[in-house]
Amino acid sequence: MNKYWSEIVGKLTPYTPGEQPKVSNLIKLNTNENPYGPSPAVLMAIRAEVNDNLRLYPDPNSDKVKESIADYYKINTGQVFIGNGSDEILAHTFQALLKHKSPILFPDITYSFYPVYCGLYGIDYTTIPLREDFQIKVEDYAIANGGIIFPNPNAPTGCLLSLGEIEKLVMSNTESVIVVDEAYVDFGGESAVPLIQTYPNLLVIQTLSKSRSLAGLRVGFAIGQSHLIEALERVKNSFNSYPLDRMAITGAVAAFADVEYFEKTRLNVINSREKLANDLKALNFEVLPSAANFLFVRHDKLSASLLAQKLRERNIIVRHFNQPRIENFLRITVGKESHCQALINTLREILG
Repeated sequence: MNKYWSEIVGKLTPYTPGEQPKVSNLIKLNTNENPYGPSPAVLMAIRAEVNDNLRLYPDPNSDKVKESIADYYKINTGQVFIGNGSDEILAHTFQALLKHKSPILFPDITYSFYPVYCGLYGIDYTTIPLREDFQIKVEDYAIANGGIIFPNPNAPTGCLLSLGEIEKLVMSNTESVIVVDEAYVDFGGESAVPLIQTYPNLLVIQTLSKSRSLAGLRVGFAIGQSHLIEALERVKNSFNSYPLDRMAITGAVAAFADVEYFEKTRLNVINSREKLANDLKALNFEVLPSAANFLFVRHDKLSASLLAQKLRERNIIVRHFNQPRIENFLRITVGKESHCQALINTLREILG
């Protein structure tokens, strides 16, 4: 450990993001980005915002974004929190709502940033094994805890927990905060946002990176009752009062306004996902049921690491997680039809 480091730095195991190659002509199916660009209305709004006002600080509360989200979900602005991508909101959530004496709970196979946040903030945690079919079993979470967090659909599996099961989980853990990370919910899930009016311990986190094609803009939001939002605001204003710049605020508002484009591209991804799943099954892949913009698959003969290598040699990159229980799975982002077809054609060649 470097002598100039703070003590905690040497103890951290940082998150490893999906690779962003600097090579051209790749079919990039590894980071769950939306294959369709942002709404043209978003691009127009951002261009208009590039003016002399960039010398001024943005609105620290991102009120226009809060109003757009509140209008979309039929809630009030006091139930909305805005952050620099959902990862920042997750970080604030771990610090503001999940740091207690009892360990927090999350699945053993899930978003790999969760244990990183625990290490950063000194939070104890216990992982709860997914069932053999990689589904969350809510009864397994009926133990003492300092909070529960999970993605829905889960990542990297894509498996969905029903709204009824989420409500059961919230009702059986009334003394701790339940955080539902809905980064991919627009691709086939039912949001838990309607439950926040009934349950004071529920926080729902979403992002504009996936279904609204704005991963490069960094906008996330959380929805919950006002006492949970206040905790997040107190942490945010002790960390960075201006998490969204002027372009992000303007682009986010325009994205929520263009519902037609959102619905069209969302359905395009869903349709492509179902076709890709069927094509992969025809090549003897096991494909987990997915409600996300990716598929989690394994082949009955070739290992995931070998398949990933052979695909990369042919300019297609997918995500391989070399960890227990899922070391033979690949996570494949759903691309445009041409990307998916190129993947299938290449896999046919590899598999002979």
